[in-house]
Amino acid sequence: MSRHDGALPAGFDEPVFAEPWQAEAFALTVALHDKGLFSWSEWADALSAEVKRPGAASDGHDYYEHWLAALEKLLSSKGIAGKGEVDALAAAWERAAHATPHGKPILLENDPGAGR
Repeated sequence: MSRHDGALPAGFDEPVFAEPWQAEAFALTVALHDKGLFSWSEWADALSAEVKRPGAASDGHDYYEHWLAALEKLLSSKGIAGKGEVDALAAAWERAAHATPHGKPILLENDPGAGR
């Protein structure tokens, strides 16, 4: 049965991602796959290994944390971005966030530790 009243199905207007970084991690994964850096089966294996780790939330609220961990490990195993590089970049963004005035865009060049 089709709907012609223009109304969306129940739940359709709810956000797919709870936080913006989750959408960004999803989009990054798709883009890296599209560039040929890994296959979908490699991705599925990496994500599956993460969500099966002990301590995963039974309600799935930590799904995108596992997603991000899987992506980081996959990129590291491919020699694209090692853990140290990812950690250093994350720290630089954190410093830039703390150095950016409220309401202004966070830019990596705002990192006060850059160039050290």
